[in-house]
Amino acid sequence: MHPTTDNRPALLLAMGPGVDERLLTADHHARLTRLAHTDPRLVAHDLTAPGPRVAAALAEAEILFTCWGATPLTAEVLDRAPRLRAVVHAAGSVKHHITDVCWERGLRVTSAAAANALPVAEYTLAAILLAGKRVLRSAQRYAELRTDHAWLEESTTWGNYRRTIGIVGASRIGRRVVELLRPFDVEILLYDPYVTTPPPGVELVGLDDLCARSTVVSVHAPQLPSTYRMIGPAQLAAMPDGTTLINTARGSLVDEAALLPHLVTGRLQAILDVTDPELPPADSPLYTLPNVLLTPHVAGSLGNELHRMADQALEEVARYGRGEPFAEEVRASDLQRSA
Repeated sequence: MHPTTDNRPALLLAMGPGVDERLLTADHHARLTRLAHTDPRLVAHDLTAPGPRVAAALAEAEILFTCWGATPLTAEVLDRAPRLRAVVHAAGSVKHHITDVCWERGLRVTSAAAANALPVAEYTLAAILLAGKRVLRSAQRYAELRTDHAWLEESTTWGNYRRTIGIVGASRIGRRVVELLRPFDVEILLYDPYVTTPPPGVELVGLDDLCARSTVVSVHAPQLPSTYRMIGPAQLAAMPDGTTLINTARGSLVDEAALLPHLVTGRLQAILDVTDPELPPADSPLYTLPNVLLTPHVAGSLGNELHRMADQALEEVARYGRGEPFAEEVRASDLQRSA
């Protein structure tokens, strides 16, 4: 990469191996080269020991276009990027690679967290509705019986009409779930210690009260020291029999050791897209319990949904090139309360 001779900012792609192939289409490549002085085929997988081509591009880069697997931007890395002014992250959280040094050096940061929130919220909405219809239970019973059955008699407590849904955390995803729930005849409770005025039609309550009153509890809080195991023994014990716990946030927010007895007895249901550890042990009951739907962290962007994040990131590159503020700028203070 050579110094620009036009007004386009110099840009370097920096992400894990193979990520760019899933993230960027040919149309994205074409738009990227219109917006920035870059070689979209040159992707920096490791900025700690860059090869000659990457080192030269990094030295000229005004923007780093990052995604999953990006190298943490330490002082050593930033010393190799004297012209760097902004990091555009085409994914959600920037905590993995944005360090304190980035803020100290005045870098501007933006992320596609808003784009990544959409599929998680959609997954959660589907999970809430399926939980109300007791889909796990009915599918299991249907497979067992394989004959006519008095489903109306068995399903007297099923359904989504006037259910109470508890949302833990008014994050981007939590707020989006609330919006998606508005067309449905449900009561929505919200717990978030930073919220003083809830959205219209939503009741702000304490965490224990939320757990005691909800038939579905959906976790959307960030992973912070203060949220570690926030759904613990007391909260789980407070949940009424038959409550479904949904976790699409981080596994560490739920005390799984305390949750398991409630699942083994069948008292509670669970829809878990994240666990702690991220990959449960091979002998974990979570894989086989009939009242548990366990998925491998698929609620967030995958497949063609990655292209939505790329679209948002490219919009931010365009704004930078026009000298405009980022629409989704991330600030150091934001990370104290976000994922």
